[in-house]
Amino acid sequence: MSDPIEDRLTLNRRAMMAGGGLSLLAFASPSSATPGMTAIVDPAARLTTLYSGGRWMEGPAWDRRRNMLICSDVRKNVMLRVDARGAAVFRSPSNNANGNCFDAKGRLLTCEQRTRRVVRQEVDGRITVLADRYRGKRLNSPNDLAVAPDGAVWFTDPIYGITVPDEGIPAEPEQPGRFGYRIDPSGEVEMVIGDMDQPNGILFSPDGHILYVSETGGALKPDGGRAILAFDVQGGRRLSRRRVFASLDKGIPDGLAVDRAGRVYAGVAEGAGVWSPQGERLGTIPTPKPCANIAFGGRDGRTLYLCATDSVHAITLKTPGVV
Repeated sequence: MSDPIEDRLTLNRRAMMAGGGLSLLAFASPSSATPGMTAIVDPAARLTTLYSGGRWMEGPAWDRRRNMLICSDVRKNVMLRVDARGAAVFRSPSNNANGNCFDAKGRLLTCEQRTRRVVRQEVDGRITVLADRYRGKRLNSPNDLAVAPDGAVWFTDPIYGITVPDEGIPAEPEQPGRFGYRIDPSGEVEMVIGDMDQPNGILFSPDGHILYVSETGGALKPDGGRAILAFDVQGGRRLSRRRVFASLDKGIPDGLAVDRAGRVYAGVAEGAGVWSPQGERLGTIPTPKPCANIAFGGRDGRTLYLCATDSVHAITLKTPGVV
């Protein structure tokens, strides 16, 4: 079955090879051409711009049923759909939606910063609230989420939506810290990640045995965290062996993605940073502006979508990702 966005990317790549477009090498850092990166991306690959004109693009998620990308413009308070026809409004207002993902039944899950909740859009379009409180107190500002192999929804809860202008409504935190939570399929909400500076992107390894969480306190204060943490997942409900998987000297690691070989990708200032499963920095897939979040999608899972400041880009990789 033809993939409308992939067909559009193919046509755009042909046009760019004829003389236009953004060459990956045109603004690449030296690390982009390391041996580890040659197995991931062709140095001659082109970055295609699918949408521009946003304010702060976030939360890309591939809808396999409808062959389209869902993403959030947090500061415009709108969610967009990107398909073969271009970009169009998917949900407005979006309650300053940030992270998105789809569950095994194809239902869209979204973190809403303005309402401080995690919601699910049912097949008939109804919105179900999955979490908005913990122990009777409002959440801070749900940011990103991931679905575990057992169907539980894990999400992060920093304070961006209650402190950053245009990303929610200013308020004092009700929770005593910034945590990560697990929503059991039964509906129970439990805290699974202890106090962090500002937990942000969240991701499971392909086998579900490792959880990655980006620590982004450096976005709010100079001495804040700038790392990707890793945890072992015990019995699908508990975490152990908290450790630093990767750290940055500047900028922050934001949204996360993983390919089928277990390599970890993170939105960083230069584009999408790439690490081996052992935490070795392999290189960068660069973007013209800082990249907040990334996701794999497309017909064969080899398209990497990058939400970079005001635009949504795409590039075809050699390796498929986990969609």
